[in-house]
Amino acid sequence: MTAMTEATLSPDKDWWRGAVIYQIYPRSYQDSNGDGIGDLKGITARLPHIAGLGADAIWISPFFTSPMKDFGYDVSNYTDVDPMFGSLADFDAMIAEAHRLGIRVMIDLVISHTSDQHPWFVESRSSRINAKSDWYVWSDPKPDGTPPNNWLSIFGGSAWQWDPTRMQYFMHNFLTSQPDLNMHNPQVQDAVLDATRFWLQRGVDGFRLDTINFYFHDRLLRDNPPLAPERRNASTAPAVNPYNFQDHLHDKNQPENLEFLKRFRALLEEYPAIAAVGEVGDSQYGLEIVGQYTSGNDKMQMCYAFEFLAPEPLTPKVIAETQRAFAAAAPEGWACWAFSNHDVVRHVSRWGAGVADRTAFAKLMAAILMTQRGSVCIYQGEELGLTEADIAFEDLQDPYGIEFWPEFKGRDGCRTPMVWDNLAAQAGFSTAAKTWLPIPVEHVLNAVSVQEGREDSVLEQYRRFLGFRRGHPALVKGAIEFHTVDATALVYSRILGDETVLCAFNMSAEPATLTMPAGRWTALEGHGFAVEVVGDKIKLPAWGAFFARRG
Repeated sequence: MTAMTEATLSPDKDWWRGAVIYQIYPRSYQDSNGDGIGDLKGITARLPHIAGLGADAIWISPFFTSPMKDFGYDVSNYTDVDPMFGSLADFDAMIAEAHRLGIRVMIDLVISHTSDQHPWFVESRSSRINAKSDWYVWSDPKPDGTPPNNWLSIFGGSAWQWDPTRMQYFMHNFLTSQPDLNMHNPQVQDAVLDATRFWLQRGVDGFRLDTINFYFHDRLLRDNPPLAPERRNASTAPAVNPYNFQDHLHDKNQPENLEFLKRFRALLEEYPAIAAVGEVGDSQYGLEIVGQYTSGNDKMQMCYAFEFLAPEPLTPKVIAETQRAFAAAAPEGWACWAFSNHDVVRHVSRWGAGVADRTAFAKLMAAILMTQRGSVCIYQGEELGLTEADIAFEDLQDPYGIEFWPEFKGRDGCRTPMVWDNLAAQAGFSTAAKTWLPIPVEHVLNAVSVQEGREDSVLEQYRRFLGFRRGHPALVKGAIEFHTVDATALVYSRILGDETVLCAFNMSAEPATLTMPAGRWTALEGHGFAVEVVGDKIKLPAWGAFFARRG
């Protein structure tokens, strides 16, 4: 594929709408210095792969200075690169090369909490009267010495940790080493916005905002009420986690967040063509919150919730109900959909357990994802059809998995290194004798080198289908209208202007015959799926798809 040129990055403020964003987990993409851990120079070296895939942008998980208790999501310096990943000069070089290839760069902002090693927290915990004493969420204990309320941490146990210096508890929604910032304090808001400006001035094109609905807490520290068992689900925390037993009305999802998001958006508007996507982590109110955060064109451009990241099987009904629920909850909003990311079991394993033809299944899932109304996130290795790695307990790195093993094995299984060359040591990821997580043999067998140029491979199908999608604006930015939604058949149209594209899917392991909606349809080519059409009947093989244009 011919490399795109600088002209591709015209200042289109609407570039994010319908964009395909490729997520990079930097520890696991490419190691350039032989220490067994990926880095920024490694990402730069592999950008041609992403350009050749046809992605519009990359989203890079955190690479900031960090003690790495939560692998970069515990930030100790918002305005520098951790030496593990390189330097600011390496970051600048990566931005320049991405832009040369026509790829926009989004970075992960983690401003709900910091590391306990961040200078802000070191000062805050030193006394109750220092300049940053109110920069984090501190509270006196109850008279009996117990925590101030019943809030729980997603990573297990109480959301409160006792600090003997201040003789107070501090709040942490995640690890005890990740204290929550007090966003009710305007100085804290100013500080995180200053950090945001730092990266805007370095040329980033946007941000992914981690745990965006966790920024504010209830000032009165009221207890969360219990959640009825029938309302529980495991979309944001595993079923074994008691976090699911509460209705999280007070520890997150606070209305004050809307005004802060307006401040954040106003900062973005000072720069050309910047976009942000917010991660909304909530099992009960996710789409409702997405609607609030994307309304009015003065907060987030787009958000993603966890409906398509949940463990429950993906069915035609789930897809249709999710799209309809999103349209009802966020009529002014725009979604960003993902089937996999660095926090969940890879979807080929999550939904495809027991499927005999994993290759056909992976291809169909890609076509479904890329024809949804909304923007799309592809997680590294997804384009190879990679399965969830089975990591032995002694090799685990993720504190979440170590805490809840073996019922929940954590997130390491989706974070193993990218596989580039099946004949090279460590599959071309690193020259180190040992990588930070082991590389499964079954992944090596599906390396880029194995699939490159093979027309029937998952990789070539991703490239093919992304090209097909780009050629039909209705698939990128169009509305969606559902026609058939049953146990295994899914048929909908994407509509933009005078273009209507029909998308029909057989989400089963058996051949199926689907009926086209009324009207004149012309079958489309170039999408990579074989199909037979007789009159208004579409004969689809197992995991098959069909596309047509009205007229």
